Amino acid sequence: MKAVFLLFDSLNVRYLPGYGAPEWVCAPNFERLAKRTMSYDRACVGSMPCMPARREIHTGRMNFLHRAWGPLEPFDDSMPELLKKAGVHTHLVSDHHHYWEDGGATYHPRYNTWEIVRGQEYDRWKGEVAAPDVPARIGKCDPFTTPDWINQHFVNRKYMTDEADHPLVKTFALGEQFLRANAGEDSWFLQVENFCPHEPFVAADKYRRLYGLPDGGPDVSWPRYGAVEPEDQLDRLRREYAALVSMCDDCLGRFLDAMDELNLWDDTLLIVTTDHGLLLGEKQWLGKCKMPFYNEIAKIPFYVWDPRSAAAGARSTAIVQMIDVAPTVLSFFSQPVPKDMQGLDLSGPAEREAALFGMFGGHVNCTDGRYVYMRAPDPDAALFNYTLMPMHTRSFFAHDELRRAQLVPPLSFSKSCPVLKVPAKPFAVNLDNRTLLFDLKNDPQQLTPLEDEALEKRMADLLVRLMRQNDAPAELFARLGFAEMETDK
Repeated sequence: MKAVFLLFDSLNVRYLPGYGAPEWVCAPNFERLAKRTMSYDRACVGSMPCMPARREIHTGRMNFLHRAWGPLEPFDDSMPELLKKAGVHTHLVSDHHHYWEDGGATYHPRYNTWEIVRGQEYDRWKGEVAAPDVPARIGKCDPFTTPDWINQHFVNRKYMTDEADHPLVKTFALGEQFLRANAGEDSWFLQVENFCPHEPFVAADKYRRLYGLPDGGPDVSWPRYGAVEPEDQLDRLRREYAALVSMCDDCLGRFLDAMDELNLWDDTLLIVTTDHGLLLGEKQWLGKCKMPFYNEIAKIPFYVWDPRSAAAGARSTAIVQMIDVAPTVLSFFSQPVPKDMQGLDLSGPAEREAALFGMFGGHVNCTDGRYVYMRAPDPDAALFNYTLMPMHTRSFFAHDELRRAQLVPPLSFSKSCPVLKVPAKPFAVNLDNRTLLFDLKNDPQQLTPLEDEALEKRMADLLVRLMRQNDAPAELFARLGFAEMETDK
């Protein structure tokens, strides 16, 4: 038995055929993929953004209730490592540069073997002391970027003169190389993970020509996170994004060609998804993390080919999430699923009532498929990281943070290990801290928030129940105002 997990980053579901893409988006291989797989129409993010989602891939449980972005913990069950210990060869190919920063440094060693591709975004790759030429551009807001990062990005781009130099293309080529080297072997798991179509949107010219994009002029490849500004660049921004989606599509097509050629479909599980989407001007927002997680962010594409059921060209309305990847893959290789994993084996009959999702310190959200409830926090209320790996995205915890840390009794899933409880700040400052309720059936674009006290009470009860099932810390309920609100026990 073999398994392949293809992971994109920031892939907006509304730019894909079968999920409502406009006709002008060119992505025929995603359409081809849908014909070979089960497509899930209610797939939803879990923990946002990048590395919190990857912790879910490994552990099969939520990250954002207990900790911000950070490494795998010593007590975590890692799906690739469990497979490795069971004799299944696990291999990671990725250009996702956060893996070689402090906050992601424990993920890739869990695999038997791994290959990294350098150069995405502000990856500290090529060393040039002189500042590069940076075109006039629309930059992202703090704290998500700095002038040094922008300079590093444009240094990196100097070394990507051909399409074959692009990290996206290199990553998929290495994934295909693994397929060809190991197609005749048994018991392996391959994860091919690329950073695209995450910003900055840098696509080869032939994909940009599909969308009539101009040469020169202001660089709009790296949108600012926050409110739309200026409006007149939105159309070009969306087309730059679509060009990169088309480049992803072309790489996907070559990978599917290799699976066809090597006759891998009969005994190979394939899962294809993304960690989250991205707002591209909808509701006057750009990006993620600084605004409520509308469906442009929270709804994700999710494709599964399971040779045991051989469901192809089918669609499912089951609610699925990233935490389902680990138990599904473990089950496929006939391995036990650890008790601390809370995801579902997608080959089984069980379906979830609702999905919980959010970001550390931000809104806590739930959806039952019909309604979505976005509960805003009190930004001044207590918030703590629970961890044995005190690292932020690109740094250790500061001395001042650690001086205020307490060693507290074990969490329910920390394997009887006490953990550090460290006062924390939210991962990002939310620019719209309203509590929101939407009817996804009658208002799929989420343009008109509902004001329905009885419905909000029902969804709040559901949210509280999901938080309890996920062992949310006590202070998080108070942070969301539930201490003063009547909820069903």
